[in-house]
Amino acid sequence: MKQTIIGLAPFAYEAITVADAVVGLTAATYTQTGYAVQAFITLESAQIRWRIDGGDPTTLVGHLLEMGQSLTLNNPDAVKNFKAIRTGSASGAIKVTYMRG
Repeated sequence: MKQTIIGLAPFAYEAITVADAVVGLTAATYTQTGYAVQAFITLESAQIRWRIDGGDPTTLVGHLLEMGQSLTLNNPDAVKNFKAIRTGSASGAIKVTYMRG
């Protein structure tokens, strides 16, 4: 599925390994020259769980993201509060592009 992003400019990218400890997005990356208003995330390998409400996900708690799926966070608080953890023995690999208005 092709996604069109209107009115936003990509300004940073990162790759993050989601292992058996909770991990968030990298503040030093999403705050480069301003603050990200959106993050586009793709999951390249292994299932993960994620949350954006300030709590930590576990292997059984949080939203499930399957390999090959994508997720778009549409506000700065969601970008800041994103946390993820793998669900099984294999680590997930997420790719993130950050946008600003």
